[in-house]
Amino acid sequence: MINGLPALSTFLDNLVNRQRRAGRCVACLASSAHHGLCDGCHRDLPVNRWHCHRCALPLAFDGPQTECGECLRWPPAINRSLVPWRYQYPVNAMISRYKDHGQRTWARPLLAGLAEHIRDTLPCEDRPDLLIPAPMHWQRRWSRGFNQAQDIAEHLGGHLDIPVASALLRRRKKVSAQRGLDRHQRLANLAGVFEVTGPVPARVAIIDDVVTTGATARRMAEVLRVAGARDIQVWALARTPG
Repeated sequence: MINGLPALSTFLDNLVNRQRRAGRCVACLASSAHHGLCDGCHRDLPVNRWHCHRCALPLAFDGPQTECGECLRWPPAINRSLVPWRYQYPVNAMISRYKDHGQRTWARPLLAGLAEHIRDTLPCEDRPDLLIPAPMHWQRRWSRGFNQAQDIAEHLGGHLDIPVASALLRRRKKVSAQRGLDRHQRLANLAGVFEVTGPVPARVAIIDDVVTTGATARRMAEVLRVAGARDIQVWALARTPG
């Protein structure tokens, strides 16, 4: 089981890296693992079982076309979201190790799980023509060293045989933090942030690591819809509960 994940030492990190090819679990070092996690640790992942069909917000009930209150009141340009986990422990800690510390080992089980979730959930005829990673401002990318959304998109594109367009959507400017802002303030904060740099096919999927408030995904979907996209999906590893 995944216990004490944030406190793993550098020694254990190095041990995990040495044992990856032996099929060990990245979390508890059990000798039997599938895509980097043993069965016990995989069961610890918080599945986003009941959620809004459009934005993937976790809900207390489910149905084929269930939508949250915000999506019913202000329908987004997003047609559907595929997000297999809630952004809670241990998924939040695994994603943090991946994007904040560059430890891709921790993302491996999540990337494999997302690809499997898409294959199981989405028929081939409903899959997008193009994957578009959520763009990162150059200053943030320089400080982090990589864009995790692009990393995820390239993984999914390779496994699902869908092309990736990393430069089709561009972030024009940095914005202040979204935390603490209400819905209108969040959307206003993102006004004019994104622009499309080329032709957009009818069916696309926006790729990101975490959907938090959903405001960023809404803004990206809006500019893609204006540019010609008609079926816009959001694929991500995790969704915050609220």
